[in-house]
Amino acid sequence: MTVEQVVDASRRKIPLRIFMPKNTKVQGVYFDIPGGGFYLGSTAGADTRNLALAESLGIAVVSVDYRLAPENPWPAAPDDCEAAALWIIDQAEVRFGTTNLAIGGSSAGATLAMTTLLRLRDKGHAGSFAGAALQFGTYDLSGQTAAGRLIADEYFLKAYVGHVADRTVPDVSPIFGDLRDLPPTLLIVGALDVLLEDNLVMAARLSAAGGEVDLRIYPESPHGFTGHPTSMARAALNDRESWLAKRFTARATSR
Repeated sequence: MTVEQVVDASRRKIPLRIFMPKNTKVQGVYFDIPGGGFYLGSTAGADTRNLALAESLGIAVVSVDYRLAPENPWPAAPDDCEAAALWIIDQAEVRFGTTNLAIGGSSAGATLAMTTLLRLRDKGHAGSFAGAALQFGTYDLSGQTAAGRLIADEYFLKAYVGHVADRTVPDVSPIFGDLRDLPPTLLIVGALDVLLEDNLVMAARLSAAGGEVDLRIYPESPHGFTGHPTSMARAALNDRESWLAKRFTARATSR
């Protein structure tokens, strides 16, 4: 079942798409942040995959339609994602009957998932999410690292953060942030992805900060590969599903 809903969160109206499993008690809530270069896209593009994930794991999947550049540049997108996350934290038990939460996203959505976690931790919600499943995120939008320079001139980044004087602030480029006290993280990336090095550095920095990191690199796979009907995409999505199931189970048994 899919429900479109606009919720009041942090004094803003936030559009959500909620996917519920049929005929089963909800075991957890997964907050999905879609990609699209901060510039394009809609949560509707992932409906089939989100509904399948909800049914397979017996969870609710909540996806957010955050505001996009160029009409709404940074910090509109992270503001909306933070507001949606706070709504989930506040409403999960009443709405879904569980406080067992996880977060994730792909491409720009993975970046926003990371900035959301940093914001939540800094506001005292460090333990709210049991895990973060991030697919081929871009973690340096400043062009200061070797990985970041590969995409520094992309039009969508100029639309999103072209007005920002210092793009090394963690809310823009989380690779430069304090990465302590974040939940266990799964990083999925293709071996042919232009963002491969960015993901390798993020994995190293998370580990150095004391985090639990699972880095999975898929051969012969370009950026965005999990959005295509290929055997490698199925393998990666199955791995994500298994990893999330373990995180939900671990959180449930620890309470």
